Amino acid sequence: MTRPQRSRRMERIDFTCYDRIIIACSGGKDSIATLLHLLECGVPVNRMELWHHDVDGQGPSFMDWPSTTSYVHALANHFEIPCYLSWREGGLKGEILRNGVPTAAVLCETPAGLLRRGGAGPVGTRLRFPQVSASLSTRYCSATAKIDVADMALRAQDRFLGRRTLFVTGERAEESPNRARYAVFGPHRTDTRNSRRRCRHVDHYRPVHAWREAQIWAILQRYGVIPALPYQLGFGRLSCALCVFMSVDQAATLRHIMPERFDALALLEQTFGCTMKRECGLHQFADRGRVYAAALARPDLVARALEHQWHGPVVTSRWVLPAGAFGESVGPG
Repeated sequence: MTRPQRSRRMERIDFTCYDRIIIACSGGKDSIATLLHLLECGVPVNRMELWHHDVDGQGPSFMDWPSTTSYVHALANHFEIPCYLSWREGGLKGEILRNGVPTAAVLCETPAGLLRRGGAGPVGTRLRFPQVSASLSTRYCSATAKIDVADMALRAQDRFLGRRTLFVTGERAEESPNRARYAVFGPHRTDTRNSRRRCRHVDHYRPVHAWREAQIWAILQRYGVIPALPYQLGFGRLSCALCVFMSVDQAATLRHIMPERFDALALLEQTFGCTMKRECGLHQFADRGRVYAAALARPDLVARALEHQWHGPVVTSRWVLPAGAFGESVGPG
């Protein structure tokens, strides 16, 4: 593991003008690269916080990888940065099964304790999986479990009033044409800097927007950060385990390593009378794929990926590019 160096290309952002710098950390390679890049830019650690959205809402594993949250906590502990979780009550499962009730409340950890907001909106019904679409209105999982949760957490905390906050995320232009159009820097959706009543200055920054995947892995290697377990099993990105964008090979792999959860989603397809994938049911979809070789070869890593605890360090001096690097990265546009 080499000694981290300051970035050669430091963006023209005065990080010292912000009271808090929030890094949205999914545990995926891009969000970790974002954190490491800020460290290389000399951003004071005492102004940083990691925010992680638990898409399963602190309940039993339904859509996500069980090991993800503990992995993010381990990263935060290693770099000595506070980590705050937030989630939708009932998780993504609750929204998928929503029937004649409002979208559930958001809960968020804060320095002062747990906050709960929302849950009293208009009644509605889903009883459908999120759709494979770039639109957040039909691919509602991202909005319900992550984007809206972060917005609610920012708006709910008075500690951001009268302060300057930088909200940092790891989207990259290389991921899709839609993400290529994202602004690198600008006011965040929750920004109210011109308000006389509740003034909240929040900027949104995407520092790795122009990076290629090779640059992402390079910075993880420089710091020796061990990639999340799904990458080591052959997955090219860290999303929900049972992501609606899964490929046929990913579906085959997921059916192999978590058959009960895969069967549960297939049963919901029958209940809803609507498949997750437009062309066929989940089992038919998985039949078309092949289980990742890395998942077959490393049952020990499979077992760890399905645990709720992260065991061991998150950095190593013997860093290895994971099996999923430069592989299938199917995901939202």
